Amino acid sequence: MTYRGELEKLSSTLMELVSKAPELQGFVKYIQEAESPAVLDAKTKELISLGIAIAVRCEPCIIWHTDAALKAGASLNEILDVIKVAVCMGGGPALMYASKAYIIAKEFASEKQGTL
Repeated sequence: MTYRGELEKLSSTLMELVSKAPELQGFVKYIQEAESPAVLDAKTKELISLGIAIAVRCEPCIIWHTDAALKAGASLNEILDVIKVAVCMGGGPALMYASKAYIIAKEFASEKQGTL
């Protein structure tokens, strides 16, 4: 399965989960508000989220925020910069997840370029 396929499955599963556990809707609303552009733009917030996802080693989060960062206008070079900082903060384990983030970013960026 591609990372795009994993993202679609993740999104579908999350929507189903929230529909069956409406208590989570408040948290989802908070996420949407926190990630909305305010002082920081959406791209910056998604790049921060991606860096944190790498440092805490959350592969689904890496997939989600890589896609969101690219959709918000991030370049592959900006993602590489985030990867470097995340590895500084997370050490060796973050480096292993950084390689995942790089593979995911290349897959999603190539899709983006293919649609231009």
